[in-house]
Amino acid sequence: MKNTLKTSALLLALLGSSAVYAGNHAGGHSHDHGSVKEAKEAMAANTEMADGEIRKINKNTGKITVKHGEIKSVEMPPMTMVFGVADKAMLEGLKEGDKVKFNVKQEGSNYTVTEIKKAQ
Repeated sequence: MKNTLKTSALLLALLGSSAVYAGNHAGGHSHDHGSVKEAKEAMAANTEMADGEIRKINKNTGKITVKHGEIKSVEMPPMTMVFGVADKAMLEGLKEGDKVKFNVKQEGSNYTVTEIKKAQ
């Protein structure tokens, strides 16, 4: 019985990977549009949030200056930097000097805060 279950599981795994391979290589064309970007965004979403301290907030422009530690999701070393925010409403309730945890996404040379919250 155990061998039957193992064989069935192996067969299902092989069939699944064959279907994925066939789908990705149909007609000799790659259907890999944007998968690197999607993988980076998924990695960023699953990466722990970076630590920082707010140095300056400009609610009019939606910019925030943060002195931060390493941001692993975008391979950025510790520094003080100005970031845009995905939504100006994210800045409500924050003030200079607040310790925060935040996530960043990179688009070309632009870095945007996608999530921010006061550190506990």
